[in-house]
Amino acid sequence: MVEEMLLARPLVTDTKGESIYKVVENFFQEKEIPMNNIIACATDRALAMVGRHRGFISYLKKAVPEVFGIHCVVHREHLVAKHLSGRLHNSLYIVITVINKTKASALKEIIFRQICLEYETEFERLLMHTEVRWLSKGKCLSRFYSLFDTILEFSEEENPQVMQLVSAAKSDVAYLTDIFDNFNAMKLQLQGNLVTLVKCKTVVSSFIGKLTIFKQNIGRREFYQFPRLAGLQISDDDLLAYCEHLEVLKEDMIKRFTDLLELKPPHWLIDPFYVDAPTVPLYLQEGLMDFQSDCEEKAHFRMMGYERFWIAIAGRNKFPKFVESSKTASSGVSDIISR
Repeated sequence: MVEEMLLARPLVTDTKGESIYKVVENFFQEKEIPMNNIIACATDRALAMVGRHRGFISYLKKAVPEVFGIHCVVHREHLVAKHLSGRLHNSLYIVITVINKTKASALKEIIFRQICLEYETEFERLLMHTEVRWLSKGKCLSRFYSLFDTILEFSEEENPQVMQLVSAAKSDVAYLTDIFDNFNAMKLQLQGNLVTLVKCKTVVSSFIGKLTIFKQNIGRREFYQFPRLAGLQISDDDLLAYCEHLEVLKEDMIKRFTDLLELKPPHWLIDPFYVDAPTVPLYLQEGLMDFQSDCEEKAHFRMMGYERFWIAIAGRNKFPKFVESSKTASSGVSDIISR
């Protein structure tokens, strides 16, 4: 399976849901692609996309009633990552301000680069923070912290007051760098051609559990998951602020991913060859016996994994009832479909 961009068309007049839908509909008509081929649609939950009466999804459902709409999993995670306390937000603002002022002046950037060369640092430039690039904040913080001492010397020459602010925020910057490293690792797990809601649930559930562990460990001054904090003098007030932030992140994750966490995929979807026939719906039981008796398909399943396997089965037009059920297997919450 190859994932490619389907279309990128400009919106000539406005960005209303109806206008967006017409662009998509016209494209499908031009290319003679049946609208029923659309199984699901992930959005950022902007009003133009999910409005009850005039959102893009509402128009799409009129053409494809069974289409499944979902809030993009990666976007939800991005919203959680933006949840900072006032103190941490101020520290992040200091980092971004220093970077922007340094990058805004060619002369300042040259001077900064010369200081880096003198110190023989691994990097010679800071990275700009871009809000629309989801990995940007973590990479920006990581580069900033790796050049922290160089930044202090540079700031002392340029603006001693800024140098004091940066120095005072060092523990916060270290904490933010470590936690955003974890967020970036999670984002990468949530992306890819074969990432399903089942996989997303695994990643999200795991991360929520990790946040609990992070809070417990950091509260005991065990910084294994926060290596940048390990070498610093951390006050009790600092630890309290970080523990509170981790708890807020956990609560926000649970709130935003409730539907995903309650998802209960049928066992036959994950491993159809080791499920007892009486445990599946009646209309699938006979087909399941045929399925489990097919040695070739069993070998294919072992090689491909369940994600590629169901796609391959659909392409060969075998076991149509299972293929259809694998697309829309009811779980009481939502359908098991590709993100």
